[in-house]
Amino acid sequence: MQQLDPARQPTWGKMSVQHMIEHYAGDAVRNASGRLKMDRIITPPEKLGSMREFLMSERPFKENTRNSLMGEEPGNLHFNTVQAAIGALQQELIFFFEAFARDPQLVTRNPFFGDLNFEQNVQLLYKHALHHLRQFGVEPLNV
Repeated sequence: MQQLDPARQPTWGKMSVQHMIEHYAGDAVRNASGRLKMDRIITPPEKLGSMREFLMSERPFKENTRNSLMGEEPGNLHFNTVQAAIGALQQELIFFFEAFARDPQLVTRNPFFGDLNFEQNVQLLYKHALHHLRQFGVEPLNV
């Protein structure tokens, strides 16, 4: 994400590079670490099993996957620069790994995939990062 040109346009979706980084740090990583607490699981209980199966698979998120917790348009930016957003992302990732180092049995609630342990959160963050990198035309090697 650090190497993306901030002016690069997405191949799909409405987020700018900075919106994407802020979303990933502020929503995805904060939720995975437990800093952004979600009380509700919006996925119906009968579908959670198939959602978890998808999560742990190598199947990617589809382009333009709709997040019902986000608006149709990207929100206001929280940082003045992409570099500042990257700095916030780095801090959130540090907090994530520290939270699970302090409590390896920690489980955090994701509104779509339910209660997740460390391994499941890492898989979700990985899958989510690949999704957004592809949004900006980056195809990671060996994926």
